[in-house]
Amino acid sequence: MEKLKNLREQRKLSYEDMAKILKISKSYYWQLEHKNRRLSYDMAKDIAHIFQLKPDDLFYEEFQKEETL
Repeated sequence: MEKLKNLREQRKLSYEDMAKILKISKSYYWQLEHKNRRLSYDMAKDIAHIFQLKPDDLFYEEFQKEETL
């Protein structure tokens, strides 16, 4: 998820930082960001909260891209 990566980098957070905040493993977070693991709604809410966004604001663009393919 490019948007998620950009937001993380803008805030100068590493994969490890995000994993600690979310209380998950670093590899689990990496897999979420690289679309190797399915994102649950609860996890989407938690990630959006970190960036002070709504889950739809964070992920809607990604879903829209998939629909056009």
